[in-house]
This record gives sequence, structure tokens and C-alpha cells, in this order.
Amino acid sequence: MTEDATPWAWSQQAAPEEATLLLVGDTNVQGRDDPAQAFRRVDATLNAADVLFGQLEGPLSPPSDDPENPDIAHKLLWRHSEPRMVEGYKAAGFTAFACASNVCYPPRAALTSNATLDAAGIAHCGAGVNLAEARKPAIVESKGVRFGFLSYTSVFWHVNHAATPESAGCATIKIHTGYQPGRRALEMPGTPPLILTVPDAEELAAMEDDIRRLRERADVVVMSCHWGISSSTEIADYQQTVGRAAIDAGADVVFGHHPHVVQGAELYKGKPVFYSLGNFAFDWVRMQGRNLDGIMIRLIASKGGVRDIAVVPVRRDGDNLVGIADPAQSEGADILRQLEERSAPFGTAVERRGADAALVRSSSAKAA
Repeated sequence: MTEDATPWAWSQQAAPEEATLLLVGDTNVQGRDDPAQAFRRVDATLNAADVLFGQLEGPLSPPSDDPENPDIAHKLLWRHSEPRMVEGYKAAGFTAFACASNVCYPPRAALTSNATLDAAGIAHCGAGVNLAEARKPAIVESKGVRFGFLSYTSVFWHVNHAATPESAGCATIKIHTGYQPGRRALEMPGTPPLILTVPDAEELAAMEDDIRRLRERADVVVMSCHWGISSSTEIADYQQTVGRAAIDAGADVVFGHHPHVVQGAELYKGKPVFYSLGNFAFDWVRMQGRNLDGIMIRLIASKGGVRDIAVVPVRRDGDNLVGIADPAQSEGADILRQLEERSAPFGTAVERRGADAALVRSSSAKAA
């Protein structure tokens, strides 16, 4: 992996009137004496972006030291991140965070985290004092380009987690799960069932409405969703339904997180849905030494919209530091190969172009 003394040499350069946006996946910094060290191998690249947006996988709320009263009673060994970790996010140049997730819990921790981000000047979306606040977008401007961000979670505890009109919590897209007997169930007892997942119609419609209204206020609209199955490279049906609905409503790019591994991506109506970017910086003890890979997305945009979307692989090393994995070398090439293999079922290919890659329609999809 490369050291990051200078920003990554992207294949496409932004014009003076264009702004660059970096998107990163699950990000968790905790327990560090110097939080900025978590990003020291990528800080030049992160700080070179005009806007940096990622998934905050862990609220900035004082962690409990009482084993009888853990931060999340039903999540083994989970610890929230100390609020002072925000200094690492500031040093890395984070402009905004998506906050909705299964670990943005309980509501008091979500609100403490929001206040910590506010004090640091980092915008946020996805959690709030009530449903209206949780669904409120984060809008930031750079070089005259307005970027709008929305954050939701489909992975959440079904008690005291989802925001309501009167109570704090996360913006959610509830999913209904059903089980259908496998095709050979009558013939072959024990055949695994088919698992069917369908988004709640009311909550999906609310997301679509959020995007349509944000489309009127922003030049670039990004929808972020905590979804899928942890450590699985396969997507659940509802991920595609929700992702495509977001594009239909007006999003320019959709990206997901929670699986902690790189899942496939697809181009839908010419716009990308990245089903999981995998992990970025990640300090939680149960994630150290595993699920090391991820991808970083870079957009070039103007007031007229997005001109270019680039992909580079990232990987955490033996010191648990995230770095860019050069696509020209074995580690980076392997991550891009995995992305391409997992994107192929969606008719999407990954095209190398020097120091990064781009999504393109596969030749089989073009033929079809």
C-alpha cells in the first residue's frame, strides 16, 4: 500500500469551477491517544478533497466502563467512541457524516454525537431529536456547488431506535422479511427457503419525497443507507429496490454500508448504486484484523451536476491504518477484481484507468 505524503494522483482532474467529493464507508475511530493518526496514511488525499462525506459507524458519546451497563446491551463488546475522537475527523477534513445506523443507539447517544459534531463544525444527517430532524439533509457548498446528503438505516433495533414525530432516533427505511419454501421443498425436506425482503411502502415513499425535495435545493444529491447483511458479499433484494427507487427520485449516487465488506455496484439509468463500500478506518476491537478492504469514491461535479465518478481500493494494514491500495499492485488489483465479480450480475464492469477505475456497463449488458 502507498504512503500518502501527497494526494492521490487521480486520472481525472477537476476544472477551476468544479468541486471534488470523496465518499468513504464504515468509519470508526476510538481509543486512540491521537485520533488523527487513524488517517495518517490517507490524510493528504482526504484533505485535498473539497468535500468529504462518510458513514459514522459509532456515535461520539462517552463509552460506558460498567460491564453491567454496556453501551448497547444486545451488541457484544460494543463501545461508543469517545467524543474527543472528533478531533481526528476534523484533522482528516470530514465535511459531513451519515449517522443513521444500528449502533447509533440509544437516542441519547445519537444526540450527544450530533452535539459533538456541531461543536466541531461537521455537518450530519440521519439522526435527530425527532423524525423531521432525522430526515433533514446535510447541505454543504464548495466552489459554488451545493452537495446534499441524506442518511437512513434499514438495520435497527425495533424498540426506541427509529425516530418518531415526538421522539429522538434515526431515520429508517423499515424492511419486511418473508420466507417462501424452496423450489424443491416438497421433494427434498430441509431445502432452504427463499428469503424475501420488501421495503415498507410508507417509509420508502418518505425517502423518495426527501430526495425529490432535496433535488430542488442541491446540484448533487447523495443518498446513504445502512443496509444489508453483515460480512455478506451478497445483497438482499430490498437493497436493489431501495437503491433504484432513490435514483428514480433524483439521487445522483447511492452508497451503502453495514456489511463491512465490498459488495457489487450497478449503473442504473446511468447513475451508480454502490451496495457496500466496505470498511474505511475502523478501530472497534471486534473488527481489528478482519474485513480489511473497502473502496473510496471520488466525484467531480459542477453546478450542472456530476461529470466523473472514480473508484480506488483501500485496505487497513497490520497496524490497523487505512491506506489506498494501488490498483496497479496486487492488493489493489485484488479488491477491484472482487468489486467487478460482484458487480457482474448487475451488468456492470469495472474499467481500470491509470490510478483509479470507473464503473461501465458490461459488454453483455450492452449487447442485451
